Amino acid sequence: MFTITKQFAFSASHQLSGLEEDHPCARLHGHNYIVEVELKGADLDERGFVRDYRELGPLKRLIDDEFDHRHLNEVLGHDHPTAERLALFFYEWAQGRWPEVSAVRVSETPKTWAEYRP
Repeated sequence: MFTITKQFAFSASHQLSGLEEDHPCARLHGHNYIVEVELKGADLDERGFVRDYRELGPLKRLIDDEFDHRHLNEVLGHDHPTAERLALFFYEWAQGRWPEVSAVRVSETPKTWAEYRP
């Protein structure tokens, strides 16, 4: 099995509801996010790829156009725009275009990651 990954980055704000008043994530704040998309394949195409990284350009455009320097509560339309929900959103979006997508990870800080893997 071959596995490839590609990272994308964006900056955005969010505010999580339903948390204790003194919880830092209850306040409006922002992160420099990293989105990592993983693709797997047992076979390579005639060019030797699981998938050409250039074919992932639509995901970069989505992130740049719809997520970068935006307020995630507004982008996603709810008050729980956690890293976990972002991982699920990007997984579903990407897997619908590239069947080799096997997981998506989202980082809010250099020490934290959330992953969605069915």
